[in-house]
Amino acid sequence: MREIPVVSGKDVIKALGKMGYEFARQRGSHVRLRHANRPPATVPAKGELSIKTVHSIIKQAGLTIEEFLRLLD
Repeated sequence: MREIPVVSGKDVIKALGKMGYEFARQRGSHVRLRHANRPPATVPAKGELSIKTVHSIIKQAGLTIEEFLRLLD
């Protein structure tokens, strides 16, 4: 299993967009994404995110780390 890289909120939003997540709303710097068949995910749209935050977003989206890493490529 590869490590989760340091990524920005915009990178995470772009990666989740590749799998069908769409913008639902934004409050402050937090963007709420929705998907027809998966649970919603909230992503802080700021600079670099901590590894714990990225891991939490992966869990919210119901992804494995490997699936998320493939979306980043």
